Amino acid sequence: MTGDCHAGICGSPGVRFPRATRHCQDANRRASYEHTEFTFLGFTFRTRSAVRKDGRVFRSFLPAISGEALRRISSEVRTWRLHHRTSLTEAGLARFINPIIRGWMAYYGAFYQSALYPLLERVIAYVMRWMRKKFKRLRGRKKVQTAWNRAVARRPRFFAQWAWTTHAPRVW
Repeated sequence: MTGDCHAGICGSPGVRFPRATRHCQDANRRASYEHTEFTFLGFTFRTRSAVRKDGRVFRSFLPAISGEALRRISSEVRTWRLHHRTSLTEAGLARFINPIIRGWMAYYGAFYQSALYPLLERVIAYVMRWMRKKFKRLRGRKKVQTAWNRAVARRPRFFAQWAWTTHAPRVW
């Protein structure tokens, strides 16, 4: 077992935690440290920009979704092959992806939500590709973009990711 951990958890077989105390260099620690970041439970803790109550930007040691977790989730989204599921209706597609997306948003979005935006925009890109394949009249980019904007305006909470971003990515 590595590091210190809660006594009740340490007795459990197979439970391993990294060393509890690790000092990392950030804006408040000017000295040189061995570590500038660490990853724990799918979050990377490192120095990031934050905004104070008065609107000024400062640097602080904050968690956000780790690059490894982001890659793992992105590969899972690719395996869904949403753009090939043209037999599903809009409601069926929403029933399929919403619970999963909401779970990721609740867990990884608890800290530094903007780190999740590229992932959510990737899901939006797949939904737009699905629209283009499902509805032949939306084959052109301008037509699907217009239909997308109408759908978002008509039902702003239909897909879970629309709660945070409805921005259509440039490449889809």
